[in-house]
Amino acid sequence: MDTVSLEEIRKASLKWALKNAFDHDGRAQVGPVVSKVIAELPSARAVVNQVVEAVKEAVEWVNTLDRAAQEAALSEIAPKLLLEAPKRPAERQLPDLPKAVEGAVVLRLPPEPSGYMHLGHAFHGLVNYLYRERYRGFLWLRFEDTNPKKVKPEYYESYREGYRWCGVRWDAEKNNSDDMILYYDYARRLLEAGHLYVCSCSKEEMARQRAEGLICSHRSLDTSWHLEKWDAMLSGSMSEGEAAVRFRGDPLSQNTALRDPVLFRIVDHPHPLKGEKFIVWPTYDFAAAIQDAVCGVTHVLRTSEFMFRDALQDSIRERLGLKNPVYVEYSRFEFEGTPLSRRRIRELIERGVVGGWDDPRLGTVLAARRRGITPEALKEFVKSYVALTPSRKLYSWDLLYAINKRILDPKTPRLFFTPQPRKLIVKGMGRKTVTAPLHPSLDMGSRVIEAGETLYIAGEDAETLRPGDRFRLKYLANLKVLSLADRTVVCEVEDGGPEPGLRVLQWVPEGSRRLEVIVPDLLFRGEEVNLESLRLVEGLAEPYESQLPLGSVVQFERFGYCVKDSPGLYVFTHR
Repeated sequence: MDTVSLEEIRKASLKWALKNAFDHDGRAQVGPVVSKVIAELPSARAVVNQVVEAVKEAVEWVNTLDRAAQEAALSEIAPKLLLEAPKRPAERQLPDLPKAVEGAVVLRLPPEPSGYMHLGHAFHGLVNYLYRERYRGFLWLRFEDTNPKKVKPEYYESYREGYRWCGVRWDAEKNNSDDMILYYDYARRLLEAGHLYVCSCSKEEMARQRAEGLICSHRSLDTSWHLEKWDAMLSGSMSEGEAAVRFRGDPLSQNTALRDPVLFRIVDHPHPLKGEKFIVWPTYDFAAAIQDAVCGVTHVLRTSEFMFRDALQDSIRERLGLKNPVYVEYSRFEFEGTPLSRRRIRELIERGVVGGWDDPRLGTVLAARRRGITPEALKEFVKSYVALTPSRKLYSWDLLYAINKRILDPKTPRLFFTPQPRKLIVKGMGRKTVTAPLHPSLDMGSRVIEAGETLYIAGEDAETLRPGDRFRLKYLANLKVLSLADRTVVCEVEDGGPEPGLRVLQWVPEGSRRLEVIVPDLLFRGEEVNLESLRLVEGLAEPYESQLPLGSVVQFERFGYCVKDSPGLYVFTHR
């Protein structure tokens, strides 16, 4: 029988402990590792007790490492094992749509172009698009732009560009403001039939009536009076606030949306697309009700805060003889510590709390893109975690980060970066050239690093070193600390490679590039602004960094994924 040395057992134990940890969220188990070692070294069965002890030692050490350090060590010892990724669970799908017929489902994306697109809109767009694909349906992009005071041209394009970036494709596009004459025709029909009436009460008086369930005195006036006032509104002879058109609903309804709401009002403000052509504008409920019918929408997918408006929009259509859609309503997409409300974001910008709509602490699409969140991650998040139920759910960013990391990992180069760098003097090494892979397990090429006697390591690592300590510089050499003085670590070279208990540190040579990394955190802790939600980390990156174009995503080893925002500046994505 062939014999096996203790050194061979230890090397195999370390290799398979690292692989086991890599496959199981960073935690290796003794039993499976022992089995792998015996399978590789069959003659080790004769000394199984030694195998178990070696495996225990390796597992204990491997489990003290973070995920990045485990991957780094495995990439040096057995990089081919990184190619053998663990099996992933089957992909989840959204639930079936009620009353859906393949080939006959019509959906819509109805953004109001009153601010920049945020992740809630992105997730909503993906939900609709995934159903469009699943049922071979039809998807409208329809801008809810009938409030001239809110909409701006740049916001329209924000949604077009944002949806394209998310991978959402729509079949047709229109603006609600394109159908003003149609709204007027329907309004006249409803006025003539007594379903609408013109009211000249003040906003305050209308609010009081609706709150107390009171009937407006204008309801009882003759139809001819209402039509006369309607024509006066359209002609421009009445001013903003002087009159409005209300729905003849039920002033005592438990659903306050049915308590004679305003469906048309005078808005004395130019529209970005229509200019000053129209002065009477429909409210959201009227425009949406008509458009869902005109566009042939079969299923309205929207967040649950609109639920109480269903009955009003259905009533408008029923009184016009139009068809109602099927509603599927679910909770808003909310992330911990991150406001998605455009009103609140605008307030934060005006107060100077955040720097703009692309501030990486925000949940806008601009911010997500700047930070390195991928559209593929958003789509997978929707499939994996979105429940189409109205109960409120607050999502953790960690869920999205975990998905995003799986997507970034196989296409992101690794580079060395040393935050708050400290000088490292290496005695006895001389000049040395290292060829290091850009990815530990995929063929993404390599970079060459020229190392000399003077190097730099992360300040956090330097703080932990003491004379006599041993550690390894990745891909380069094993070192022993001789002394520490004047913020400089002096070491000498030792023979050997990675071994259990030997820390592996990143390093950069002289001539490395000085960088700053913006590291965002949760903007809010509860209801309070987190004053430490943005910090700036300075450090040195190896020279290869200068070859990366703007917008590149890179993994700075043992630091995290980052996006090159501008020359010398990166934005941290996540670990």
